[in-house]
Amino acid sequence: MVYLESPTRDPYFNLALEEYLFEKTDQRKSYFMLWQNDNTIVVGKYQNTAEEINQAFVDANGIRVARRLSGGGAVYHDKGNLNFTFIVPQDSNPEFNFRIFIQPVLDVLKHFNIHAEFTGRNDLTINGMKFSGNSQYVRHGRLLHHGCIMLDSNLTNVENALRVKQAKFSSKAVKSVRSRVTTINAQASEPISMADFKAALSARVLASGELEPYALTEADVLAVQKLRDEKYATWAWNYGSSPAYDMQREMKFPAGLVTAHLNAEKGRIQDICFYGDFFGNGDLAELERAMVGLPLDERLAEALEPLRVGDYMNGITAEDLSRLLRG
Repeated sequence: MVYLESPTRDPYFNLALEEYLFEKTDQRKSYFMLWQNDNTIVVGKYQNTAEEINQAFVDANGIRVARRLSGGGAVYHDKGNLNFTFIVPQDSNPEFNFRIFIQPVLDVLKHFNIHAEFTGRNDLTINGMKFSGNSQYVRHGRLLHHGCIMLDSNLTNVENALRVKQAKFSSKAVKSVRSRVTTINAQASEPISMADFKAALSARVLASGELEPYALTEADVLAVQKLRDEKYATWAWNYGSSPAYDMQREMKFPAGLVTAHLNAEKGRIQDICFYGDFFGNGDLAELERAMVGLPLDERLAEALEPLRVGDYMNGITAEDLSRLLRG
């Protein structure tokens, strides 16, 4: 397994580095990367950034906003947070199984006498409180899995920076972000240093195979910097412009929260845009374009079936989408 650590805490560089490794490196090899960001909100690929963050707090506190390649929800990164990335051939995990990649984290915590659990779609918890979120992205027969681990993050910033949708709590008796999240050190009998945790995690991941350290070349850095500047550091990628719409529909499914903004004329979809914390493999814009012209009637689910909704929104069916859009 190829192993590297990012040389910077710049979120735009680190996200560009992920894409560079995913797209440009030897697809026959597996990669493991550890990285950290300074104060940053990272939103999921399909999220409407303006609806997920507290922009006034973000601006006042110099928090950067970045969008990642994968789906899922928004997370907060700071120097108390450690991020990890696996890049592997997709056939090594054809079932989109998150546990394969988060098991090393659970094992390391057990080593530190902390009992953690894998819960829900993609969360790691201690005493029922989340300290890690995970996400995946698949393309061209390759799979990228990444997760964030809050070892000693600033929970006040987590609460204040993220604007949480009430629909996410429709089935939970919980009223704030802080009551749902924790840090590892808040649950540990003795504080764990970032250096010790990082060393333990990398040792656990690499214990089962040969380590192939990788140092970025000058050509690598220049290519990543170009991708950073032209994509990941741009407003167009991180915020984008939301289209005008005359209807909004939102529903929480077991597979995630889905929000639809759409224009309709004479009962047919004229324009539609999806947001949410769901996961997906395809280009969501393809589904949105294919839905233009569909009637919002009782046969909508039938019309959606050939469009393979689940390829774009994992776990969401044509019937689910019909219920969402028809209210």
